[in-house]
Amino acid sequence: MERSRSDRIALGLFVLVVVGGVFLYGVAVGRFEWFPFGVLERLHQQTRMAVTGDSDSWYLRQADHGFEGPVRRTGDPIPGLNLVTRFQDETRFLVEVMDAEGRQVHRWNVDWFEIWPDADHLPEGRIPRSPPGTHVHGAVVLPDGDLVFNYEHLGLVRLDRDGDVVWRLPYQTHHSVHLDEAGNLWVSGQIDHATPLDRFPQRSPPFTEYTALEVSPGGEILGEWSISRILQDNGLEGLLHLGTTANQDMRVGTADLLHLNDVEPFPDSLEEGVFRRGDVMVSLRNINTVLVFDAASGKVRHVSTGMFVRQHDPDFIDGDRFSVFDNHNVGPENGESRSRIVIVDAAAGETTVAFAGSPEHPFYSDIMGKHQWLPGGHLLVTESMQGRAFELDDEGNVVWEYVNQVRPGTVGLVEEVQRLAPRFDAVFRPGGLSDRDDEVDRSPVPE
Repeated sequence: MERSRSDRIALGLFVLVVVGGVFLYGVAVGRFEWFPFGVLERLHQQTRMAVTGDSDSWYLRQADHGFEGPVRRTGDPIPGLNLVTRFQDETRFLVEVMDAEGRQVHRWNVDWFEIWPDADHLPEGRIPRSPPGTHVHGAVVLPDGDLVFNYEHLGLVRLDRDGDVVWRLPYQTHHSVHLDEAGNLWVSGQIDHATPLDRFPQRSPPFTEYTALEVSPGGEILGEWSISRILQDNGLEGLLHLGTTANQDMRVGTADLLHLNDVEPFPDSLEEGVFRRGDVMVSLRNINTVLVFDAASGKVRHVSTGMFVRQHDPDFIDGDRFSVFDNHNVGPENGESRSRIVIVDAAAGETTVAFAGSPEHPFYSDIMGKHQWLPGGHLLVTESMQGRAFELDDEGNVVWEYVNQVRPGTVGLVEEVQRLAPRFDAVFRPGGLSDRDDEVDRSPVPE
């Protein structure tokens, strides 16, 4: 009898230990995104999609833009084809070249499971398991019509015009790809660390280190810069801890402290000012900061913090100015959220609003978003989470609008709509490559 009682007590303690361990591991899975976080997250999304008919999937939103689409013209847009990256349906994303009327001219198959079935460079929890698996975030067309793009946080790929893989870069790239005038690619990257590092004593593993990459057209890494290391080396450690709340204990684990979402070099074609050749600009969303550093020395040359909220896609305008897609996802006094395109004058220390929308032309994307300056002072804006892109003339009037309507009343995510240079008409239309030169097109800057 006594032994039986002891056995029951031992069994009860064992059960309590197991249950407690499972509970604590479950908490750790949610906080640190340990295995099987990725599997559970995808299962949750799929279940939600099945129950709601996709209306609650983050790729989809209920929206009525007032026309059937895909395109509405209300003025004279700048001529040219468009590179469109968008969510197409329940299982796939699409990268296509589209004309001004919304007709598809060219497309690439970007199915993750066909292009990268052997992604052994990824942590187990990040490997996609079911369609669409991931999304494309950041894409450019090379002069010969090849496509280079990121699978978000998973890797960089180059496809030829026929959709065949030219190369794959097994590095966790994400958010942005920029083609410079020399033909090299500048990409946002990250390294997931599972063990402590002496150079980051305040980070508890597992944690992410964000990097800026320069990649050759052949897929070779030419340069790699740790953004956290740049902040440390320039006496800007405070920017690494803006998200911490304890007064003295600044140790953090997997918290997304910086959220790098754009990397762009200063163009050789622009006249120097505050910014110079060799400078690289990065956007750090979670600390509301745009930072410019010299690639050769690692010295920070400019910091703008707090002039925008959860921003994306900063672009150099000239030697003193850059523009930013300011998501501005905080409620203003009137209770209506509006995103903005702002221009920062680093020389004068001033910020002006180039476009902020209006009740007649609402403009808001709580996350993501792109913008592109076009000839004649036109501005092409991708309002990602509203499934829309629109072009403004130099007076701020909407002259062209595209909506990714996947079914009546529902729009799909638009990662980016990018106006291609005129020479790409010959690349993607019958007749093949143009005999014009293949230099990188530079869009005029706003006055």
